[in-house]
Order: sequence, then structure tokens, then C-alpha cells
Amino acid sequence: MFMILLNLLLALAQPGFCSEVSTAAVVVFQPSHQSDTGENYNEARTADAMVQYAMQAAPHYDEHKVWSYFQPGLHHADTGTNTLIAHTSALEDGRLSGYAWELKQANALSPLVFIGVHNNSGTGRHALWGYIHDGDSMMAENRRLADILIEEIARATDLENRGTHLDSSTGRNDYRCASTGRLAFYSIDENVNKAPYRVLLEIGDIEKSRAFLLDEGSRQAVGAAIKRGLERFLRSL
Repeated sequence: MFMILLNLLLALAQPGFCSEVSTAAVVVFQPSHQSDTGENYNEARTADAMVQYAMQAAPHYDEHKVWSYFQPGLHHADTGTNTLIAHTSALEDGRLSGYAWELKQANALSPLVFIGVHNNSGTGRHALWGYIHDGDSMMAENRRLADILIEEIARATDLENRGTHLDSSTGRNDYRCASTGRLAFYSIDENVNKAPYRVLLEIGDIEKSRAFLLDEGSRQAVGAAIKRGLERFLRSL
């Protein structure tokens, strides 16, 4: 992480950095790979569509997608949760999980920014939420990134902005950060994900927002808003 930040500082010192930020920033998107998300609904397909629209929208950075969907030789490649040891850090018959494979791919790219895209469920709200990892040194910066992203999405849609939260606040399952011992989201844990800026977005509720999430225009609006938020954040560095 030190080298990534050092390279960013060196780039900032160069004349015209803002105009050349598209070639300087490596951005990784991680759409949900969960297909076991209720009757007649596939969260993975929705999240991937949003990410694809984000990557198509200008401005263009050095952008990549890590997605275990369809990848052979993994366990929980298209199912599972980001907060359960058995679905993330655990090996199964010597095989990596889908999440572990995605993070391995992401880290190999040395990204500056990592954005996970998911849908929520059981909230009863047509809304969106940002999540950051509790307890690491980049909390303030990551909160600002999440705040900007969800602000842009809420502005472009009718989703309620429910703010940015710590991953430990959900109380979900049993995956814990090795540094703090607190419950965490595996994919934005600083012990797993080496990107300095990393957030996870929960966009819409699978039950309450079903029509919105299945609408192609809504997916495109979300993707374009994510890119606008990313641009705002990168230009503020």
C-alpha cells in the first residue's frame, strides 16, 4: 500500500495530473457473484450490469472487473456471502472461494480504488448504503469515497440515501478482521484487499426495489452515477 500511495503522490506532483488521471488510476470493480438471492432474482446479474454500465461511462480509467461467476475450480463461485468464513477465507477440498479468487485477481492489479457492488435484502427500504472497513488507517478517506458514490446514485435515482456505515455494524455471520477481531466484510478488509481506497455499495433492496433493480434504465443510471462519483473523488485527491 505504501508504494501505491507513493506513486500517487509522485503523480500528483506532475503538471497536468488532473487531465491525465485516466491513465494514472487503476480501478477494480467487484460485482456480487451471488445467484442464490431469492426466487426469480439473480443479484449477480444485476450487480454486473451496473458495473458494466459504470465501466462504459466516461471518463475512462485503467478499469478492471473481478468476478468469479462462471470460473471453474472454485468453491462458492456464484453463491455465498461476503461475511461467512466458509464462503470467503476457508479452503474447500483445497480450492479457493470465489471471493478469495476475486481478491487475488484484484491485488495483482495493484488498484488505487476498489468498488464492490451488491444489493441489500430484508430492509423494507428502497434505498442504498455505503460500507467501509472498520478500524483500518484509511477509514476517513474511504468514508468520503462511499459518501460521494452514494450521493451521486441517490441524485440520479429515487433511491433513498441511507449513508455510509462500518462493516462491523451489520453483525453478520462470523468473518472477522484479523487486526481488530470485529465482524467484517471480507472483500474490503485491509488484511485481504491491498487497495488503499475500498468501499462496498449495497444498491437497492432485492424485495422492496425489485422493479427498479430489474429495469435496464435504472441499472444504467446507477452505473453512470458511480462513474461520476469516482471522477469527483479522484479529482479531489
